[in-house]
Parts: sequence; structure tokens; C-alpha cells
Amino acid sequence: MSSVSRRRFLQLGAGATAVSLLSPSIARAAAIEGNHRTRSIRDVEHVVVLMQENRSFDHYFGTMRGVRGYGDPHAVTLPTGKSVFHQPSGTGEVLPFHPDINDLGLAFLEDLDHGWDNGHHVLNHGLYDQWVPNKTAATMAYLTRRDIPFHYALADAFTVCDAYHCSLVGPTDPNRYYMWTGSTGGAGTGGGPVIANDEIGYSWTTYPERLQRAGVSWKIYQDAGDGLDAPGFWGWTGDPYIGNYGDNSLLYFTQYQNAKPGDPLYDRARVGTNAKGGQDLFQMLRSDVVGNALPAVSWVVAPEAYTEHPNWPANYGAWYIAQVLDALTANPDVWSKTALFITYDENDGFFDHIVPPYAPTTAADGASTVDSSLEIYHGVAGTPGATVGEPGAYGLGQRVPMLVVSPWSKGGYVTSEVLDHTSIIRFIEQRHGVKEPNISPWRRAVCGDLTSAFDFKAADGRLPSLPSTTAYLPPDRNRHPDVVPVPPTQQGLPKQEAGVRRARPLPYNLDVTATVRPDGVTLLLSNRGRAGAVFHTRARQADSPGGMNAQMFTVEAGHQLPTTIAASQSAGYDVEIHGPNGFYRRVAGSASPAAPVVSAAPDGSSENLRIMVSNAGPAVELTIVDNGSNERPTTLRLPHGGHARHVVGDDTTGWYDVTITSSSDPGFVRRLAGHVENGSPSISDPALAT
Repeated sequence: MSSVSRRRFLQLGAGATAVSLLSPSIARAAAIEGNHRTRSIRDVEHVVVLMQENRSFDHYFGTMRGVRGYGDPHAVTLPTGKSVFHQPSGTGEVLPFHPDINDLGLAFLEDLDHGWDNGHHVLNHGLYDQWVPNKTAATMAYLTRRDIPFHYALADAFTVCDAYHCSLVGPTDPNRYYMWTGSTGGAGTGGGPVIANDEIGYSWTTYPERLQRAGVSWKIYQDAGDGLDAPGFWGWTGDPYIGNYGDNSLLYFTQYQNAKPGDPLYDRARVGTNAKGGQDLFQMLRSDVVGNALPAVSWVVAPEAYTEHPNWPANYGAWYIAQVLDALTANPDVWSKTALFITYDENDGFFDHIVPPYAPTTAADGASTVDSSLEIYHGVAGTPGATVGEPGAYGLGQRVPMLVVSPWSKGGYVTSEVLDHTSIIRFIEQRHGVKEPNISPWRRAVCGDLTSAFDFKAADGRLPSLPSTTAYLPPDRNRHPDVVPVPPTQQGLPKQEAGVRRARPLPYNLDVTATVRPDGVTLLLSNRGRAGAVFHTRARQADSPGGMNAQMFTVEAGHQLPTTIAASQSAGYDVEIHGPNGFYRRVAGSASPAAPVVSAAPDGSSENLRIMVSNAGPAVELTIVDNGSNERPTTLRLPHGGHARHVVGDDTTGWYDVTITSSSDPGFVRRLAGHVENGSPSISDPALAT
């Protein structure tokens, strides 16, 4: 049994100034030591999921220290030649902006369009340049630490995931189906596929049913509102301060709708508190925690006003999250064995600068070494009554916040493994061995299982100073009119907070080798890592829309994938390649096939990068510039048939950014940036705050 030590209690009470800065719930959570019986995932006896609503990662955390936010040194370039942060508006451009609104964290910011068709118009076949025409200028609004101090402090105390994506480019319900079933019915059975909030009744198997059959306990914590049945809209009521906002999407499945008292699907998914009758929203959760009855897997569903769905304030959600933490930490022994995942179902219409990885719908969109057939929506559903919309990839969708709060994820870490809502299921799979066959092969290859956010062999017991949420308790029970954020007259790029944060090790080891041929440049996309990855290419081509062609290439672990991009005899070639955790390559030059070939790999088990150059053409002089240091450039002279090796590193903690140019081709550029993984914890990209 784990307990809070006497020293910790003394720290909690050490002075009025310290106590006034603390949110008691998180302070208590951070002070409790974790269960370390096996020093593995087996020590997690309770998984709790709180999925909030409709906020993008950049919208909340784009200015946060040490995450891939507004300071991204290699953000994608738009067809305009400017970075993705300069979104065209038709008459100009809109940059990310902080609204000039008092107490922004309690402001009722307007809700934006977030449907399937609208979202795919934004994606624009990967060009990613249609945010403002489809979402309005308000899409570029963001909040800061000053606005939402609780959210930021929670990330600083525990672990934030900065590559966690919603599962589908579209609205709430389909994204929640991924979280609860691993799919949105893409196989075309049980009423799917679903791309909208239709709620017409579905019947494919859900993950709680699989847990039930395997003998793993589970439960939904929610308020009953006016009743958890069809006449009560399954918990969605006219009173936004009670009910579940219809966010218990299990109740749109006929097997739950038809369940009767005594049936586990009823007793675990169709019960809730009675806030309408004056009951505490958290009474059922707190009672189970205190009584050592918290199930192995739980989902918490908030009433509308506390979901953070615009136009509801972000800090109403902060208050609700703090109450959930307060309930979970009411029994130290239970909390010592609990992992809490706090995430958001989709991004609403708010901008995020990372182009989400997705499966190619046609050969023109890219390629994949893994089967991606279940990831493509063809526009006409196979089941009567299901949604019809534009064809396209289901996802991944935009990044949304994910905070991992547990005794094994303390310390203010960031993990940058690509994740989505199915990663929650896969974490439970790892813990309990109950597999979810609805998750597609492509999604399993590309998205991790969230174990990268944990260190089960060590614990960080430092006590953070965190803000109270007492002031965020809603002062009334009213609905309020929208607040519409307006960009400032003078625009500028936001600055990220200075400094770095500790980073969890990742499973990536990627490289791109470019060989120039008479018909273009052939890219060999290599994945030597332990996880699949998506390479996003952006090639400047005069015959493409806007002069640019964007493609997605999925490469499984241990595989390679070649692709040839046409080169112009007059303009040559210019291709940017993006991958996970800031992986970046730029390949540019003339159409001459005599260009040297550059490849890179980790230098043994160190944090250094070994660059290899071979020259099949005439003698050439290459210049290597380390963009992250003040060292003098390195010159390499290679004869025909020559080879050279250059090591980058030494006190860079694995981060590198190198440019190679050639004396014989003024347009020749090979730029390599990213992070060398050696299995050890590291730090976030230092270039994010420069």
C-alpha cells in the first residue's frame, strides 16, 4: 500500500504563501508516490479517461515551453512561400493572434464549423492553406498560460503529448466512436461508416463489451440529466449544468439502448448522478474511489457547461478537471495505482499548424507499405441511413491536447510520439490483453499506445506550485452570447515560452536519401525505427495547384519506400519532407543527375548523427553548416567515386540542424534536422524558443 509521507504532508502545509499557490487536488496527486510493485504497466490498476470537447493543441498550448508549437523552426511552407502560420484570407493573411479580451479563460468564445466536408476543405489535399475561408479569422485565436494557468500547470507537473491527434477530420461523435470502439464503422457494418453526429443507432462491437467478456471491470461516470434514454436525448438536456451533453456515445449503440437494469451494459453505462435533484456531480466517482470500488477502466463525461466546448469557457473545464482529480486522490492508495488521461475529442474549428498524417486516398496522394483500405471513406456509405459526404481519409485529424496525469508521468515531460484516440484503447490492451480488432492496420502502424508517456521504473515526487480553480466555479447557470475574437491590426508571429522541458524517448529512426535521375529526384524513405511513420512531402511544381504538390507516405518499421518526384529542366527540384518530432529534410537542386547522395544515421548508441556522402559525379566541394552552433563550416572535397563521413553532435542532446551546399550547383541543398533517439530521456527541441 502506498501512502503520502509525513515529509510530503509537511511540504503541503509549509507556509501560507505556498499553500495559496497550490491547487489542492493536483498538489495531493503529485505528492502521492506510485505503486511500484512490478515496475511495469502492471502497476496501473485503474485507467480513467476524461475526454473534453473541441480545442486544438496550438489553440491551448502553442505558446507553451518545450512543445512543438508556434516556435516550430521547420513548420510547413504554404504554396505562397510563407510558413503555415500565415494563413491566406482572400484579401491578405491572418496569423495566430491572442484576442484582446479581458479574462480570456472565462470568455465565451464562439463555436466554429467543424464538420467533415469543411474540415477536408481546410486540409486541401495536404496543402493546408484554407483555414480562414472555411473557419473564419477566429480560427487563428489562441490562449496562453495567463489565460488558462491550470491547464499549463498540469502539463508542467505531469506529461503533455504534443503529437496527439484526434482520430477523424470532423465532429464529436465519430471521434468518440474511435475512443470507445477503435473505429467509426469504416468496415461498413453495424450502421457505419459514420462521419457526422447522426446518432441514428449503431451496432458494431464496442470496447467496453470486449472488456466485459474478458472479466475486466469498467464504468461510465456521468450525470443522468433528464434521463439516460431517448426521450432525454441520452443525457443531453436543456440545462447545460447537468447531464452528459450527449457525450456518452456508447448510448448511440442499440445494444446499450436495449439494455435493461441488471445487464452490465445498463448498469455500467446508463447510470449516473442526479444533479437535477441536488446531488453532487462527483458523488458516484468519489464514493467508488473512497470505497476501493473504482473499476479497472473508467470514462468520465462532463455536463455541457464544463466540457470546454465553445462557447463555454476553458476555465469552467479547469474547475471540472480539478474536481475529478480531487475525487481520484481522495483515496491515496487508489490514486497510487491510477493513470488519468485528459484529452479533447476534436479541434472544433481552431487552427493547428501540424498537417495531420493521413492515409493516401489515391496514388497521387502518396503510398503506404501497410494496408490502409479501412482508412478511406468513399463518399457513399454502404448502409442505408448512414452519412453521405465528400470522399477522403478518415484521419488522423488535427492535434488536440492530451495530458497524462499519474504517479508514473510526473516531472513536466513531453512525449512526441504520434498518437490518437485509439492509443487509449491500445494502452488498455497493453495492460489487460484485451485486443480491439476494429483498429485498422494503418492506425496501429502509425499511432503509439501511450506507454511512451510513462516511466514505470522511476517516480518524480517533486511538489509543484499550481493555481487554484476556485474562481472558475460558474457564477450563474445561464447561457451567454458568443464572444467573437478579432485579429489585431498589427499582426506578428507568437513567441513560445523560453526554455526546454524533459522529453520521453521515442521509437523513431528515419532517413531520406535523394538520388537525382533524368526524370526527377527519387526519394528513398527509410524507417529503421520501432514504429511506423508518415513522411509528408511538399514539392514545388509548376503544374500543381498553387505550384505545390503535397503527399503522404506511410512506412512501417523496418521498411523502405521509394518515390520519384518530377524535376523541371529549368527550375530543378525543391522538396521538403516532414516526419514525427520535428524530423525535417529539404532536398533541392538542378536536374543534373551528378548530384552527391547524402544519408544519415545515429552514430552508434550516442546522441550524435553520422552523415555519409557519396559522389558518383565529377569532383565536388561541399560545405556543411551546423545551424545550431557557431562553429566554422566544414568543407568536404570529394573526387569522382569518393565517400566521406561527418559526425554532428557533441552536447546537442541529440538535436541537429545541418545544411549542405555544393560548389558545382548553386541550387543544391540538403538540409537535415531532427533528433537522434538512443533509448534515453532527452530534452525538447531547443530551437522551439529561438
